[in-house]
Amino acid sequence: MPSLLIATDLDGTLLRSDGSVSPRTRDALVAAERSGAVVLFVTARPIRWLDGLRDLVGGHGLVVCANGAVVLELATGRVLESSPMRSEAVLAAADRLRAAVPGIAFARESLSGFGRETGFVPRYAPPPGSPVGSLEQVLGDGVVKVLARHETLPRDELLERVTTALDGALVASVSGEGALVELAAPGVTKSAALAQVAARFGIAREDVVAFGDMLNDLPMLEWAGFGVAVANAHPRVRAVADEVTRSNDEDGVAVVVERLVADLDPAGGHRAG
Repeated sequence: MPSLLIATDLDGTLLRSDGSVSPRTRDALVAAERSGAVVLFVTARPIRWLDGLRDLVGGHGLVVCANGAVVLELATGRVLESSPMRSEAVLAAADRLRAAVPGIAFARESLSGFGRETGFVPRYAPPPGSPVGSLEQVLGDGVVKVLARHETLPRDELLERVTTALDGALVASVSGEGALVELAAPGVTKSAALAQVAARFGIAREDVVAFGDMLNDLPMLEWAGFGVAVANAHPRVRAVADEVTRSNDEDGVAVVVERLVADLDPAGGHRAG
């Protein structure tokens, strides 16, 4: 049975600023798997943005994506767990947000792909054939994440206003730069999904080490037995972490993983700190 679970965010944490994985980081993850640890990616990315990651995940091949709404078997693309949002809850929340934050626009990520309102301006080219229309028209079934964008408000102000307006109806978080807030069903967080995966492998909370950089990583770092922030992390993330490592561009995750591998003994024990 595995004795350690290493859970890491991707963008801004494990991946360099250009989106690449350094040879050192790749080698550290392979060494961790070979030493008996479970390596798990826990990301805000939707399913459609996980191509190219298969060779970085070991035999278990699990990835938590969409901020905890989906647990995916990466090698096969099979969804093991999902927490879709109720359409009526999304539409009610959107009405509240339009009243509280004029100019806000929405898109959705579902188990089948991406769709957006006409007023939502994507920063990356959507897949061909992605539906465009009113939120009611594009919502559909199996929605695991709703994106709320504003073209002029600062990110943190948008998050505060959205969180206040929703008052717990949906979970609001941010995972990157720009005024984009990600919405999930109540109770859906990276930490909740991480706890489920840890239980699947029979790994105790104190034997989970988590890495992150953004506000959506806060619940995961607080839940894990040992939380690590990269040096480029949001100040609030660095403040709650048990350790701050080097930045994502300086192989910060690899530095700690290498130490964890060295601490793994033949009997399977380890020292998370």
